[in-house]
Amino acid sequence: QVQLVESGGGLVQAGGSLRLSCAASGRTFSSYAMGWFRQAPGKEREFVAAINWSGGTTTYGHSVKGRFTISRDNAKNTVYLQMNSLKPEDTAVYYCAADDGGDLKYSSRSPGAYDFWGQGTQVTVSS
Repeated sequence: QVQLVESGGGLVQAGGSLRLSCAASGRTFSSYAMGWFRQAPGKEREFVAAINWSGGTTTYGHSVKGRFTISRDNAKNTVYLQMNSLKPEDTAVYYCAADDGGDLKYSSRSPGAYDFWGQGTQVTVSS
């Protein structure tokens, strides 16, 4: 069992930056692949980024590639999402998720691939 707690959300102006953190409980964090998703009101949950168990492999959603960076610190049981050049369309609740598979696969872009979810943190980008 893994418990995930996101933090770092807030209100920012367009063009600004935020860094989200996701702290995980449990001794097996380093064996999990981790993902970030987001969901805006009235929309489906959207894939943002994922990272494999070691941090050596990452993948990004098309709408955030080049602006967002996912990273992890296994010693701190934490995964991060650095968000730069934020746009109003990035406004959403951001969720982190854990996949006990460890390695990234095509399905890592799908919410169904993940076993555990955090409660989410709100990010609002004003124009």
